[in-house]
Amino acid sequence: MTEKLPVWIDTDAGADDAAALTAACRMERLDLRGVSAAAGCMEQARAFTAARGVLSLAGREDVPVYPGAAGPLLRSLPERPAGHESPDLTGLLAPSAAPEETLPAWDALYRAAKALDGALDVVAIGPLTNLAVAFGKYPQLPGLLHRIYMMGGAAMGGNITPAAEFNVYTDPHAAQAVFRSGAAIVMCGLDVTQAAYLTPEEAAEIGSRETRFGRFFRESTRSLPRFRGRDLAPGLCLHDLCPVLYLAYPRLFTGREAGVFVETRGTVTLGKTVTDLWSDRPFPVKNTFVVLDVDRDGFAAQVRELLERD
Repeated sequence: MTEKLPVWIDTDAGADDAAALTAACRMERLDLRGVSAAAGCMEQARAFTAARGVLSLAGREDVPVYPGAAGPLLRSLPERPAGHESPDLTGLLAPSAAPEETLPAWDALYRAAKALDGALDVVAIGPLTNLAVAFGKYPQLPGLLHRIYMMGGAAMGGNITPAAEFNVYTDPHAAQAVFRSGAAIVMCGLDVTQAAYLTPEEAAEIGSRETRFGRFFRESTRSLPRFRGRDLAPGLCLHDLCPVLYLAYPRLFTGREAGVFVETRGTVTLGKTVTDLWSDRPFPVKNTFVVLDVDRDGFAAQVRELLERD
């Protein structure tokens, strides 16, 4: 029997986060130890409620959800421009009956990581504020984690601005703190997440199931934008599924080691993840494995197998 991987998920509880959380709950190989909620695509309080509701929908009210940061480290929570709004999942989910945790996310994460002594993987699918606060309070924490699998950034262009991807742009100072922390990082940015789409037919098949999750998926993804990746057919990009699937099925993905840092001072370039992937002047440290491509058909097959279950 394959040993289970202990996992912590840090989320801002958007629609693609909900699909990622559900997939993680249904993966026999993952041992979900905790979830933390931060502000990002919605306010932290709503993200906290939504994350609890998704776990309840998945039958995992035993997994604790911890409240995190109310906003970015050094700036206000930015508004999402037209076309990038995230649906409020709290209206689609029944309230969770689980006891509400009050321990702050950074304290809970440190406690879990210390108990597991280097075995805990963190899947970060929202802004990196909670991790940055945790690393600031507990400087030894990066060395207590096995790896961080993040959805965020882009080696090429952005989606919230021409330069920046939404999660990193929301709190670029937190992202920079995480990239500089010394933790082992796998970055699933837009380069791979826009290639890891579901076709309209595949998405419709998941949403056609008359199960609790099928109905929720249909409603929660109804307003999500459909992107066109690099010369790929248009489809539904559930970005946050990529780091979860990478953790369990790395053979589906390809990428390269790189130096990655975040632009925190520019205006036009704020939040850009600057890499040395194609530079003739390498950064002094390769701190990140940047995922660049995916077996799209294999990815979609795994996603469907996980999300179409009753």
